[in-house]
Amino acid sequence: MSDLALPAADAADLVARALLEDLGPRHLDVTTLATIPAEQERTAHVVARADGVVAGLDVVALVLDQVAALLGLPAPAVETLVADGDRVTRGTVLARVTGRTRVVLVAERTLLNVLSRLSGVATHTRRWADVLEGTGALVLDTRKTTPGMRHLEKYAVRAGGGTNKRMGLYDVAMVKDNHKVAAGGVREAYDAVRAAYPDVEVQVEVTTVAEALEAYDAGARFVMADNMPVDLLRETVAALRERAAGERVEVEATGGLTLEVARDYALTGVDYLSVGGLTHSSPILDIALDLTPEAQP
Repeated sequence: MSDLALPAADAADLVARALLEDLGPRHLDVTTLATIPAEQERTAHVVARADGVVAGLDVVALVLDQVAALLGLPAPAVETLVADGDRVTRGTVLARVTGRTRVVLVAERTLLNVLSRLSGVATHTRRWADVLEGTGALVLDTRKTTPGMRHLEKYAVRAGGGTNKRMGLYDVAMVKDNHKVAAGGVREAYDAVRAAYPDVEVQVEVTTVAEALEAYDAGARFVMADNMPVDLLRETVAALRERAAGERVEVEATGGLTLEVARDYALTGVDYLSVGGLTHSSPILDIALDLTPEAQP
């Protein structure tokens, strides 16, 4: 996926905080600094230990560069052998690293933590994208992300074939149950948002056909069908399409979705399935760093 670009500033900030957490304020890896001469060089391979989808490979060089600067040593050379978004199998060498052993070993856990996490999100997302293939529906992420890692995890969703929904509370208005209760109803909440922020897209969460039509009539052109059974969702989509009479209205299924039922929900005619589990419940992709035994000339 050549169009992918890792959010560099977010990645650099995360790595700096992770290294401080791991090395402390004195930048110490007491084991590595005690056992490895500063001049020693080795080659190491970053290797997939399971089948999956890769995301975050640029983090390898980023971590190594920051560690090298902290230790006052040259940064190792990094050769990436696959690309973000690629499917890989167990044993695939993802990257080759050559340089000072101290830098490589101090960087090891941080680069693996981030790379494994992002690749886990991409791998999980790819499963959803594969299940939905051919239905016309796309899988969306949510704001249920790891604090401080939202842009990176949403990047990993894209690497896995998913689509980002809103990035935060600032870019899209999402009228949910509590907003409707507090504002006095669907139309009241919609009108209040439209009056305050006329240029912001407004999405409305609904739980019945009547509420979906009320949201449409109020002006909403993006309706989120929350926790609806398949039959009710199909009825809601049909009612909205009929009311829209050819005008574009987007419908999202949300709440309680699983891979086992994803295709059934997609075939109701919805445009999207939103899945918080892409980010809040993805297991890591097991990735290791293996140091080669031979010294480099």
